[in-house]
Amino acid sequence: MAPIIELKNVTKEFKVLNRREGLKGSLRDLFSRDYKTVRAVDNISMSIEQGEIIGYLGPNGAGKSTTIKMMTGVLEPTSGEITVDGTVPYYNRAKNAQKIGVVFGQRSQLWWALPLVESFKLLKDIYMIEDKPYKDMLALYQSLVDIEPLLHKTVRQMSLGQRTLSDILAAFLHDPKIVFLDEPTIGLDVSMKSKIRTLIHALNKEKNTTVILTTHDMGDVDALCRRIAIIDKGKMLYDNDIEHLKGFFGSYRTLKIRTDGDHKIQAEAIRAELPDFSVSADDEWISVLVDEDRQKVIDVLGQLQKSYDIRDMQLNEISTEEVIRKIYEEGVQ
Repeated sequence: MAPIIELKNVTKEFKVLNRREGLKGSLRDLFSRDYKTVRAVDNISMSIEQGEIIGYLGPNGAGKSTTIKMMTGVLEPTSGEITVDGTVPYYNRAKNAQKIGVVFGQRSQLWWALPLVESFKLLKDIYMIEDKPYKDMLALYQSLVDIEPLLHKTVRQMSLGQRTLSDILAAFLHDPKIVFLDEPTIGLDVSMKSKIRTLIHALNKEKNTTVILTTHDMGDVDALCRRIAIIDKGKMLYDNDIEHLKGFFGSYRTLKIRTDGDHKIQAEAIRAELPDFSVSADDEWISVLVDEDRQKVIDVLGQLQKSYDIRDMQLNEISTEEVIRKIYEEGVQ
């Protein structure tokens, strides 16, 4: 069976004006031909099967949005080939749009002053959804998230979490084969994040919808994705399942300590004392990522005890978030 999405040696370049400073520079730029070429996506290949949920990860400016815009047909690659369910998206944008759903950050596709049900009816007409599939989808939504209290509420009266939830429901309304989700849980509280993750997983399972998820929240990745692709500076660094990725870092452990005093200030001091270690802090713990192939955790703990009054400690396996951070810093050899 052919992949639902396939990218072959895809590259996207942009011409960017070399801008000058100041008013005089801006006036000269009006007539300038001094351009540089920026390669946003660099020779990426990837195949995605029907029904997969894949986390497409990378730091800001890595090329994620550019790749997604090419898959949705908004941009055409400089070189390479893209097919989405057998369609070349940038040559057949209307046909491609019928097969996809999108949720991009805080950019809602719902009508601000209308009740949610009216937005759904408009989308029903736009996508030419038959009455029975439309009613069946609303019934499915009701069984999953009890949508009835939201249907007659205007979008402008909704909380951020309710709007995000409604936008995701709108993206799935026409039963697309592929849904692109860009930071779907950004700015939400823990309870609403959990509700939205459960909804995405349930819709994927019920409708076998392929989901492409971009996020900086590793909780989304752990909850939804078995496979992740990591891009940085336009190049693909990794494309495989999460457990395989963690295998590259099997000797790493996270040493967490609790001390008296300001954890963030103490974390800075520990970074200076242990320059080869990754150190982070929150209000509860100071975390030190230890590679036991290089130095044992007990030795690191002993060194820290000489300088800090340690009240409590934990030892954990490396988390997905820490693995991703290591990939950004070092790549996969």
